[in-house]
Amino acid sequence: MKKNNTLVFLVMLLLSCSEKKNTETARPVLATGFPKPAIFEEGIISTGDYEAHPAFSPSGDTLYFIKCTADLGMSTICVSYKRNGKWTNPEVASFSGKFLDVDPFVTKDGNTLYFSSNRPVSEGGSIKPDWDIWKVELVNNSWGKPVHLDSAVNSNEDEYYPTISDNGTLYFGSARINGKGGSDIYFAKSVNGNYSTVENAGDSVNTSNNEYEPFIARDESYLIFMATNPGGLVHADLYLSYNRKGKWSKPVKLPAPVNSEATEWSPKVTRDDNYFFFGSTRNKNAGQVPGTESIEKLEKRVNSAGNGLSDIYIVDLSALQIRR
Repeated sequence: MKKNNTLVFLVMLLLSCSEKKNTETARPVLATGFPKPAIFEEGIISTGDYEAHPAFSPSGDTLYFIKCTADLGMSTICVSYKRNGKWTNPEVASFSGKFLDVDPFVTKDGNTLYFSSNRPVSEGGSIKPDWDIWKVELVNNSWGKPVHLDSAVNSNEDEYYPTISDNGTLYFGSARINGKGGSDIYFAKSVNGNYSTVENAGDSVNTSNNEYEPFIARDESYLIFMATNPGGLVHADLYLSYNRKGKWSKPVKLPAPVNSEATEWSPKVTRDDNYFFFGSTRNKNAGQVPGTESIEKLEKRVNSAGNGLSDIYIVDLSALQIRR
């Protein structure tokens, strides 16, 4: 997620509900109930405020996400828990709330959470003019003190949206000056738990425009990311690329109704491969003329989920075609 008006930030073609036979192994239906994108937990998680960037624990019963203002003058990581089948009212995450914190991602064991922030690198230091990637680890079932990532990962420009494959490879977006465009996607392989070398994801993925917010598959077989090619942030969309023998395929823009005329961002797939989550600024009331209404109804419509600010959306992964 990028700070200054460039809000940083599987999916292929939507299928019919019937399975199509082809030369590849058909993917089993893993879940039902959301064949089309739907606002997630309207009134609890998606409320009419600016909510985005969901990140689930491996068990799926803990959700981290951000609440922020549209200009990113404020952004906080919040957490909600699924208790007895219902999501709790969100709370501010224990490590967040003081600085601009965005882009949470929980590792496969659930013990580490990565995020981006403008917080000072050293205790008592100044707030940074750019965003860096941090991590926080569970200590006695509570999040410990955030740790700034290796200098190879963090530069003097913005770094954001960390996601990690099962082998520990870190993918992220960055506006560093040696890129191919305003923002590119980079990756860094883990060596004994450290990231000492960062590589650009290459010409197949990165262009002279902007590529942000990469979600990497657990086995690095595919990459979903946000890009502004060529319509700018207002029309930023989600793209899918496959890893073919170490090289990324030409990205495919995801069709409607995943992408829309609004901004789509923050792609995530739950660890059980059941659901695809993303953020969108689509307005469910756009183009509708409700007629005369009371101020109470007007305020409810304006201040509810689907009002054109960002909401979190869910769709069954089984409704999408993923080729491995």
